[in-house]
Amino acid sequence: MNEQKNTTSRPLDALGKSLNSQVLIKLKDGKEFRGALESFDMHMNLVLNDAEELENGESARRLGVVLVRGDNIVYISPG
Repeated sequence: MNEQKNTTSRPLDALGKSLNSQVLIKLKDGKEFRGALESFDMHMNLVLNDAEELENGESARRLGVVLVRGDNIVYISPG
């Protein structure tokens, strides 16, 4: 019974699986952004393509390419 499960062993592995996919990001100040995850580094600094700022879950402003500093992020979610 040596079944191997497809698990994420490190936190940054989860980000790697989300490359080129839509992610939702919430910042410490409460702002939310959605965009395609282009790249990230070990500090969780993110580059998003086709990013937009959300207000109440709805698109409030289109931003294009955005760099988000990792120490401002509360969470990152697929979708």
